[in-house]
Amino acid sequence: MRRIPVIYVVSDSIGETAESVVRAAASQFDGGNVILRRVSHLRDIQTIEETVDAAASEGAIIAFTIILPELKAHLIRRATVAGVRYVDIMGPMMTELEACIGEAPRLQAGLVHQLDADYFRRVEAIEFAVKYDDGKDVRGLYDADVILVGVSRTSKTPLSMYLAHKTIRVANIPLVPESVPPRQLYEDEVRRKVIGLTIRPDKLNLIRQERLKALGLQEQALYASSKRIEEELAFASKVMDQLGCPVVDVSYRAVEETAGIILGIVTSRKSPVDT
Repeated sequence: MRRIPVIYVVSDSIGETAESVVRAAASQFDGGNVILRRVSHLRDIQTIEETVDAAASEGAIIAFTIILPELKAHLIRRATVAGVRYVDIMGPMMTELEACIGEAPRLQAGLVHQLDADYFRRVEAIEFAVKYDDGKDVRGLYDADVILVGVSRTSKTPLSMYLAHKTIRVANIPLVPESVPPRQLYEDEVRRKVIGLTIRPDKLNLIRQERLKALGLQEQALYASSKRIEEELAFASKVMDQLGCPVVDVSYRAVEETAGIILGIVTSRKSPVDT
């Protein structure tokens, strides 16, 4: 009967990198079956001793991604004495990179997964921005990091998505004279997160005319009329005054520039404890 190998995956982080490599290698053999025993967040010599003894008793292999030098050295010494096969998965690559780059590695466990955590926070923020775009669901106002308010075509959605890529959860609310802003905006918990967006009437007129053209509609539609724009901007200004929120003029700013201003406002709002 074909023997199924036992492999101890040992790491001073989560161990997913080592496990992925082991499974990829095993897939090259018929059946691709292995028995994995994961030892994660390795921090002490005692755990190494116990793991090597267990691996020796099962005739197992140890595959490891250990960054901390003293733990790595002890595992190699102990496995060698015990006659246990071992594979240093990251070591050779790090050695070559160190020689190529000309600087020592940081030797900090878990950096890959810290990056993964940032990635997942970014994805969560993007999903949040989509879900709570254009006032779709006011419940998002409580969980948002930033709430953007402004009239149509003041870049609320592009800004929401741009900030989401910075892991900022953004909800945005359109301000329209015919619609009363959600009462939640005026609650202290929510109001302190609001940032208003404004724009020059002539600039907004040009943007809306281009929007109408793109939709195949008449440029003279009420949406782009000077009177309508003045009315909307006056209404928005009144709401922003009531909220007492900071206001950013987006007239001649790129999305990146406006986002930078908003990030500055967010940073300034944090207490010393938060930072």
